[in-house]
Amino acid sequence: MSVARITEISSTSNESFEDAIKQGVARASETVHGIRSAWVKEQEVQIENGEISAYKVIVKITFVLDES
Repeated sequence: MSVARITEISSTSNESFEDAIKQGVARASETVHGIRSAWVKEQEVQIENGEISAYKVIVKITFVLDES
């Protein structure tokens, strides 16, 4: 039997939503192991002077807990 946990992270990129997702998952995997999936909960753009300046995502990361 395995038990999973879900944690929510936010990540920002100047390039794209896809890059923000990749950076967020890569950073999360540095400290959380056993990641099984990621679900993009929200997407948002930041605007400066009428143009998109950053792409932000809220991602739910699912990972399996270690056996005790």
